[in-house]
This record gives sequence, C-alpha cells and structure tokens, in this order.
Amino acid sequence: MKIALLDDYSNQALRLADWSGLGEVTVYTDTLADHAALVARLLPYEAICVMRERTPLPAGLLQALPNLRLVVTTGPRNASIDLAAAKALGITVCGTESRKTTTSELAVLLMLALNRGLLPEVASLNAGAWQNGLGRDLAGLRLGLVGLGNIGAQMAGFGRAFGMDVSAWSANLTQSRCDDLGVDRAASLQALMAASDVVSVHLVLSDRSRGLIDADAFAAMKPGAVFLNTSRGPIHDSAALLAGLRRGFPAKAGIDVFDTEPLPADDPLRDAELIASGRLLLTPHLGYTTEATFRLFYTQTVEALRAFQSGAPIRVLA
Repeated sequence: MKIALLDDYSNQALRLADWSGLGEVTVYTDTLADHAALVARLLPYEAICVMRERTPLPAGLLQALPNLRLVVTTGPRNASIDLAAAKALGITVCGTESRKTTTSELAVLLMLALNRGLLPEVASLNAGAWQNGLGRDLAGLRLGLVGLGNIGAQMAGFGRAFGMDVSAWSANLTQSRCDDLGVDRAASLQALMAASDVVSVHLVLSDRSRGLIDADAFAAMKPGAVFLNTSRGPIHDSAALLAGLRRGFPAKAGIDVFDTEPLPADDPLRDAELIASGRLLLTPHLGYTTEATFRLFYTQTVEALRAFQSGAPIRVLA
C-alpha cells in the first residue's frame, strides 16, 4: 500500500509509531493549499493519514483521487473531511482517540504568561537589563469562559485553583451545567466580556460560532482584560482583534489558532509592535501538540492501517 502522511510539521510521526510492514510510507512536513498541486501530490496514494484539519479533504479533492481507498484522521472527528463524498466514492474514513487535557494546559500557560508579563521580562533580562514592569495576580480576577464543554470545564477548575471567580456563556449553556461545575452563568456574551478580566474561548467552530467574537464584543471588555483563543481562529474576528488591541480592548491577547494555518509570513497578526510590547502572544497551534497526544494519534493511525489491510474492524467515522 502507498501511504501518505500529511502535515507532520515537526517530523515526528515515524519516531512515535511502528510503521514497518505497512507498505511505502511517505511523510510530508509542509501543507499545500493549491488544489492542483495537492491533487498531483496525493494522486498515487491508496491511503492518506491526516493530522486533524491541517489539510481539508473536500469532495472535489476526494473525487480527483481515484486510487484512494482509506483516510485516517487523528482525533475522533474531522469537520474538514467531506464524509458523504467519501462514502459515495467508497473511501473508508476512520479516526483515532484523542487526549483531553492538552488544550486547557496551554490556555493556562498563555493566561499566566500574559498576566505576569513574562515575555517582556525575559526579553529585558536577555538584553542585559532587569525588571521593567509589574505582573498581575490571577487570584481575585474573573475568568470568563466562552463555552463550557470538556475543555471549558477543565479551565473552570484551573481558574478556581488560582483563586479566580469563574463565569461562562454559550448559546446553549444551561444553569444546571453551571451549577454542576460551580460556575456563574452570564446572561449574554456581551455581559461575559464586560465582566471578565480574562476571556478564554472553548467552542467548536460552526456556522453559529464563526465570527462570534466581533468588534462589539472586544469593545465591551474591561480595561486591562486579556483575551485567549485556543479553540479555532475563525471564532474571533482577527481584524477586530487587532483594532481592539490598538485601542486597548483587549489590553492583551494570546492566540494559538488562526484563520489560515500555518500563519502566513505577511499576516497582519504578525504585528511587530504589539508582539514586542508583550501585548500580543502568538503560538503555532500548540494546543494539542504534545508527545503523549501525538504518540496516541500515530499509534492508533498505524493500528487502523493494519486493521484495514487485514480486514479487521476499524473505527469508521459517520
């Protein structure tokens, strides 16, 4: 079997699992956005292994790959794969399990770094100077969570552990869910933004959540408030975020996810002044990129390939 491993940015896949005996495995560490170039690359392969949503597989692409028989995605779901088209073409699509703690840990890291002014202080020290500002305690602040699912619930626990008050809002959030987690339920997104010292986004990207955090939401934020998004880039309006940062609302932001990934070199978010001042902290979608998570991803990807080749049952996505 000819197998393509896509978007292994850090070139770790072959180290983290035993790919022996599966066939001809080719690893790609870059991402192709051009349709024609991607078709030319993938045309020979019978199996494609994708890393989350890094390379979408829409109907038009799947239809252009007559040799393709199997797609394995890391994670239990992948909204960027057209499952109906794959089924119509006789292409099996299966997924792996995922670990559930990594994204909340990164969100806490961003929250701590921004509130304590970590990166400007490190830069000052490395430049031969010493302290040049004062950080902000988390204890006594209010953490506002946009979304209270699994990751949002973990963030609520972390916030309380730091002595923060915690509020949450989402379109379908119930009082019962908030009561179970000891979280205050905000009346609206605007109310959450206005009351919170730190706002952290933990929603699934959908038509309803796309562009949810807009200019009005940023304008409602408190002086000194910090905005975090470790979920999906399009949930917030990037242009509105930049405009808001320049006005001081939010005062700081930590962004791990982007409309286009990898983030283009000329993207407006790469604002040198905001980054150098420590008011904008950008990370390259690190929320799930940990050793344990990738070992699970690639080990189960190999298991799926072996099962497919042997005719054994596999975890098919519907």
